Amino acid sequence: MRILSSGITLTVALTLLAVDGAWAGAPTDQLRGSVDSVLKTLSDPEMKKDVKTAERRRLIRAAAAEIFDFPEISRRTLAIHWQARTPTEREEFAALFSDLLESSYISKIESYSGERIQYVAETNDGNQAVVRTRIVSKQGVETPVDYRMLLQDGRWRAYDVTIEGVSLVANYRAQFNSIIQRSGYTDLVARLKARQDERPGRREVERGTAGGSPAVQRREAP
Repeated sequence: MRILSSGITLTVALTLLAVDGAWAGAPTDQLRGSVDSVLKTLSDPEMKKDVKTAERRRLIRAAAAEIFDFPEISRRTLAIHWQARTPTEREEFAALFSDLLESSYISKIESYSGERIQYVAETNDGNQAVVRTRIVSKQGVETPVDYRMLLQDGRWRAYDVTIEGVSLVANYRAQFNSIIQRSGYTDLVARLKARQDERPGRREVERGTAGGSPAVQRREAP
């Protein structure tokens, strides 16, 4: 099985676009602020130029880091296999998996084509919250997207996203668990590193030495 950019991850990128609705609350407000940051970058004609690719992607990565809790997503995705990992292994996995998610995010969001997001509701329970939204296509097709968020260090970030009832974390967890069960954790890390080698590295992208956007591939079953 190849590790692919999850279709769920790519759809999540579409939620960070044009915004409708007046629903308010700390999680929603913080999400909205990061959305506005992405919109500003995407709508700036100057930032659309090829020469601005590195700068544009740095800004998008920064916004993604405000919206998604990548370490928490990594922990929940590895699930029972997380406990057996050493601190060094956990750090390595989180870095590799975060890079995979960020690259998928950047690749999709740069192809923005006018989708809108509507905030529907927000439920809050202590340091956890769910922000319910709908993506509306140009054709008026609505897709429900729920952000499950966690409050840490004064910031609400998403630790999972469900799209039409399908969880981003559960999707990757199933893929990764299958690999670990068949060929071990070291093989999973090797596959993640191979995927990283297939696309421009973070340093190359940030320096502007990379060519085009990372390839977008569809999700495959294990």
